[in-house]
Amino acid sequence: MTMSVPPDASAPPGAGSPPAFQALTRPLPDLAAWTTHFRRMEIPVLASTAEQLELWRANEDAVDAHLLGEFLNKDPLMTLKLLAHAASQRSSRLLTDTETVTAALVLMGITPFFKAFGEQPTVEQRLAARPDALAGLQRVLQRAERAARFALGFAAHRADPDAAVIHSAALLHDFSEMLLWCEAPDLALEIRRRQQADPTLRSVAAQKAVLNIELGDLEQALLKAWHLPELLAHITDDKKVHDPQVRCVTLAVRLARHTSESWENPAVPDDLIEIGELMSLSPAHTLKLVHEVDGVV
Repeated sequence: MTMSVPPDASAPPGAGSPPAFQALTRPLPDLAAWTTHFRRMEIPVLASTAEQLELWRANEDAVDAHLLGEFLNKDPLMTLKLLAHAASQRSSRLLTDTETVTAALVLMGITPFFKAFGEQPTVEQRLAARPDALAGLQRVLQRAERAARFALGFAAHRADPDAAVIHSAALLHDFSEMLLWCEAPDLALEIRRRQQADPTLRSVAAQKAVLNIELGDLEQALLKAWHLPELLAHITDDKKVHDPQVRCVTLAVRLARHTSESWENPAVPDDLIEIGELMSLSPAHTLKLVHEVDGVV
């Protein structure tokens, strides 16, 4: 987004003209400091998203909310920006949140969307001098896309009426890690280095050691700060382990993580057992379902 006023702590992500990018190289002291910093950052999007938006901006009649929503749903960072903007514009007369990209676009309208979101900064521009960090971010983005597909498949099997929100929740589940790669690539790489050096090191332990916080806690803090839909915040909260919708997202994210390089990961059989329990399927039928969702022949 581009506005004529400087960004402030109450603005949604992307509000205001971005300052010249200066990466964070040292951890901030606590959750409040991290939350304030990330609320103020200009969030970049994928270059493919920015390019397509400019093509459609020149011919708004060629696109409607459903086509645009389907396209934007492939970019977690743009999804985050749009949902946060919609939340900031939400009228007190509305009884429900806009919980999906398409719902936000229907409510906003196509012309107001293009007016609110000008030419977008891109992750490729931001990390042009850091190919190692760009590769790290791309891995997280690819994992998020697969997790969202898994979660949607699980939700559809369970006939969950909130399947679209579950898809969004899985897509955005690791958005704080995405932002970290964009804003503090050295710190993100250090977390990855420590985990590669010690495969038994849990992600949250590595995050606390390097950042002074857990990224999951930062994510929940940002969801609240940006007033994102309550259901979305609830579904992305891994600590609500007994909620079936939360488990749907958590297991989808876990499976996407464990199979990011190979289906031979020794953790996969346990994942399949838990997914099967959620969907009342045997491990063999569960494997067939997840392979179909993932496009594995």
